[in-house]
Amino acid sequence: MTIPRSRPADVRASESPLVPGEFLLTMEDFRRIAAMLYADAGIHLPESKATLVYSRLAKRVRLLGLESFRSYCELVAAPDSGVDERQRMLAALTTNVTRFFREPHHFQHLKAKVLPPLLSAARQGKEIRIWSAGCSNGQEAYSIALTILELMPEAANYDVRILATDIDPNVVAEGRDGEYSNSVVDAVSPDLRKRWFTPVKGNGEMRWSVNDELRTLVTFRELNLIGNWPMRRKFNVIFCRNVVIYFDDGTQKKLWGRFLPLLAPGAVLYIGHSERLSGPAADRFESDGITTYRLKDGAST
Repeated sequence: MTIPRSRPADVRASESPLVPGEFLLTMEDFRRIAAMLYADAGIHLPESKATLVYSRLAKRVRLLGLESFRSYCELVAAPDSGVDERQRMLAALTTNVTRFFREPHHFQHLKAKVLPPLLSAARQGKEIRIWSAGCSNGQEAYSIALTILELMPEAANYDVRILATDIDPNVVAEGRDGEYSNSVVDAVSPDLRKRWFTPVKGNGEMRWSVNDELRTLVTFRELNLIGNWPMRRKFNVIFCRNVVIYFDDGTQKKLWGRFLPLLAPGAVLYIGHSERLSGPAADRFESDGITTYRLKDGAST
């Protein structure tokens, strides 16, 4: 792969930098990056995020030995050489804010209203499928699994599985690895931590690794929510929280609609606290709690 080197003309002294810093980032550069992010991931990047773009990508510009964001844009846009770096750009610009049992009312609802009949069905031989869409580094998916194990410690022996997906391969790898710092696992109760995690000591820091029974319940996959979905089974529960806030209105409406054929009758959809269902799909759900929606009878097809 040939990396395009900056020429003096790239500096474009007559153009004002959008963000002060070591490398020139102009409005044109920002718009090119925003357009690629939208095309690849459906993420809308407003101009107010220019500082974020600079802070997250400047290290890549420096590492590649480039002198400006213009050269970086040329690299990631090149059809014959920019694929790997374009993926790195996408991963760098993806926001991964998560924690165990984030928005606890969802897990209280899951435990009290959703899981009991599903786990009873699992004991009768039925398959139970849950999707954590936009799983980040796995804390959401493992929180779901822990909630299941509280009610059914032997769940790994039944056909109960959680699919955890994210567009960023780095956080997917972290989730699959299943090892977290002591401060991160503080959000897990001592009883659950003692039963389902194993302490790991290394480099003077206490860390915790999910144990085999917890790990068995979760499968991690890289997935772009605006790309092709290989799943064919229907889900009883979908968590898609704090993901669509990065999409524009049209993309949000399309995504809600795409969930419909993958939902089993009476399935539950959990969304983020600042998100709302929109478009034609919104009429196919009924409220079942705070940012919690249940599929209406006959609405999945």
